[in-house]
Amino acid sequence: MSVNAEFSSLEARLAGDRARVDTCLERLFNARLPASSRLEAAMRHGVLGGGKRLRPVLVYAAGRALGAPAEALDAPAAAVELIHAYSLVHDDLPAMDDDDLRRGQPTVHKAFDEATAILAGDALQTLAFEVLAVAEHPRLPALIRTLTMASGRDGMAAGQALDLSSVGNHPDVESLATMHRHKTGALIRAAVRLGALVAVAESDPRLGALDDYAAAIGLAFQIQDDILDVTGDAATLGKASGADAARNKPTYPALLGLDGARAKARALLDEALASLAPLGEQATPLAELARYMIERDH
Repeated sequence: MSVNAEFSSLEARLAGDRARVDTCLERLFNARLPASSRLEAAMRHGVLGGGKRLRPVLVYAAGRALGAPAEALDAPAAAVELIHAYSLVHDDLPAMDDDDLRRGQPTVHKAFDEATAILAGDALQTLAFEVLAVAEHPRLPALIRTLTMASGRDGMAAGQALDLSSVGNHPDVESLATMHRHKTGALIRAAVRLGALVAVAESDPRLGALDDYAAAIGLAFQIQDDILDVTGDAATLGKASGADAARNKPTYPALLGLDGARAKARALLDEALASLAPLGEQATPLAELARYMIERDH
């Protein structure tokens, strides 16, 4: 397959999976008579206002690689995006990263108010687990355990705490990697595992290979985010660029330089691709996604 054909195939698949999960997410808000229309509007703003939908795409790709039908992957794909959306709503708050722009539009606390943003994040988080529970998958306990561990004190919440404590400090590369493996990488690993668990039992040896893949791309994804914060612009990124430097936050370009950060991302990509070997050609979409994650411009 030519490079152009491969790119076209990936773009088509990304568009299809994004449309699929968007339909699932829209359905959660349609035909409702909410107790609070303001809360409902803030939740919609936080989750339906665009985005790469990378984590749901990973759910679909991992699940399909192991033989799961797309319709069985809809609930975990929607659930992981709801968790991601909640985390962004809370991360943007003045008490956290204090961001005004997200996905090219005002952050939830700017579009509404801080209290409503906190409640919207809380409600999006609990809605994620409602979506999984209603799906009643045979491996529901494993799916819930995967998502809770990625979200809480052993995952994103811990990563955000480490991120806040790192401001103004000078951690080494390994400490920075630990922070990002929790804050960003944990949910990316969960997305891949959720898709896989829809298809196979926890004892399947291919889950280990997929976890190695996800760990590598999760960190590579964050390194590329750090790079784009230096090299990108707000119009392309959909959020302010240069924010990390302005807040004196540690990043890979700050520690390694831009060339060093790019080399680290490329090395992680190589690790991710090598880890897919046990899956054979079925893993081609996952390999394409890994390349996309470190070559993207937003």
